[in-house]
Amino acid sequence: MDPAKKLEIMRDLRDFAEGQEFYQRTGRAWKRGYLLYGPPGTGKSSMIAAMANFLGYDIYDLELTEVHNNSELRKLLMKTSSKSIIVIEDIDCSINLGNRKKSCSSAGNRGGSSNFYEAAAEMRGGAGGGSDEGGNSITLSGLLNFTDGLWSCCGSERIFVFTTNHVEKLDPALLRSGRMDMHIFMSYCSFPALKILLKNYLGVDGGGVWKEIEAVIDKAEMTPADVSELLIKNRRDKDKAVAELLEILKERAAARCGGRRYEAVEEEQEKRAVEESKEGAEEGSEFSSEKSEEEDDEKIK
Repeated sequence: MDPAKKLEIMRDLRDFAEGQEFYQRTGRAWKRGYLLYGPPGTGKSSMIAAMANFLGYDIYDLELTEVHNNSELRKLLMKTSSKSIIVIEDIDCSINLGNRKKSCSSAGNRGGSSNFYEAAAEMRGGAGGGSDEGGNSITLSGLLNFTDGLWSCCGSERIFVFTTNHVEKLDPALLRSGRMDMHIFMSYCSFPALKILLKNYLGVDGGGVWKEIEAVIDKAEMTPADVSELLIKNRRDKDKAVAELLEILKERAAARCGGRRYEAVEEEQEKRAVEESKEGAEEGSEFSSEKSEEEDDEKIK
């Protein structure tokens, strides 16, 4: 990943691991949350493994679809050890944790007192507002308490990590400080990250093609996973690997720039059509008003 971003994350992790005195002095629970978000193939799962290796922590990979209710979720939390990372990958796909603001807005538009109770049930995360103890689903409230409730304060030196490809689908309550303290955007492959990949996989520094690569890498929007696969495939022929990478980057950059230009042209045409229709409507109204004035004059005569 980008070296500057990597150093920032490493410093934050080191401060957390060495922060026992700070957390005791301030009375805060010794835990921290990280949200990893971005397109598929940008290294979110690899980042979790790197965090665990860096700190020497255990990883608990939590599959929410296999947890039946809030009580079971709480019991699993109590079984985790200190110096651990609790991971929920693709949290937006695991259970229904949609944005409550949208749900309440749609409920309000429907009107009626029954919709108030439906919205309240959705805010608790339960289907129909029933008890979660005997149900077969985790509620949003249960997950919020899991990350930042009373039971989350039991134990110490725990890290919670959520990953998602669509952060906009998550409820804001899940993302606030105290639950997800650090939001890390895992972006497409940048030029500094590409230099590291070339050095690690091929042992080369790019040679005379650096400037060409730097000119197209951001426009190409190629994921580190795609770059890595290309380098692995051609690792026996370094020159071929670099040449093929540059060619693919240029093709993707040209395709994306062409698509954006096409979208811009379409938007411009739509704007012109709207403006023309407005002008036509205004001219029509002026004509009708003039005609009505002429008719009134005739009637007076």
